[in-house]
Amino acid sequence: MTVRVERRDSVALVGIDRPDRRNAVDRPTADALVAAFHDVENDDAVTAAVLYGTGGTFCAGADLRAVGTPDGNRAEPDGDGPMGPTRMRLSKPVIAAVSGHAVAGGLELALWADLRVADETAVFGVFCRRWGVPLIDGGTVRLPRLIGQSRALDMILTGRPVDAAEALAMGLANRVVPAGTAVDAAVELAASLARFPQTCLREDRASVLDQWGLDEPDALAVEWRHGMTSLAADAVDGAARFAAGAGRHGAFDAG
Repeated sequence: MTVRVERRDSVALVGIDRPDRRNAVDRPTADALVAAFHDVENDDAVTAAVLYGTGGTFCAGADLRAVGTPDGNRAEPDGDGPMGPTRMRLSKPVIAAVSGHAVAGGLELALWADLRVADETAVFGVFCRRWGVPLIDGGTVRLPRLIGQSRALDMILTGRPVDAAEALAMGLANRVVPAGTAVDAAVELAASLARFPQTCLREDRASVLDQWGLDEPDALAVEWRHGMTSLAADAVDGAARFAAGAGRHGAFDAG
């Protein structure tokens, strides 16, 4: 198997396990990633997922050695993406735990996640620039939305490496942690999200994702609809907990 799946309480860990290929993704691996994230979505006991790579590398992109073979990555305009789950929209957060290189299609996998926890060894980049391989798994869309067009074009046109410190400064990484601790830090972050009322967390997340491409009045209307779902599910209980004394004097208590 080229994809590992395990659970830590309510957090699902999905690991790309091809260290001999620096976790480059071929079609069977992409298919396995899709299956793993379908399981994440369909398991009510899972509140969030962490995507990582084994052996000190997140993902070196598509496996170019598989091009032209039956294991070559899928390249169709609909259905699953070449790297697997990059066209999926889950109702639950996904956190990328990045050690070592997250480049080319590996960068696109990291961009697909909601948040990125990078350790000090992390390197992001459009390394496929050297080989004439395009970004077709969301890279030209998600990267400028995350870090702005100017910085995105700097990365996309030059293909240069971006280390963890620079990634944090530009907003590409959300956290930087000591080398070798990215997975544990990402799991800790995911577990902290599980302590919040889940309907409200997911509806607010969905509103953020839905607002792209909408003008402000339409986006506000979408936000209202998501908010009404949250109010009906979570807000009465939350207000009662606050009235009973939770969260007073600035205490940040998710439970």
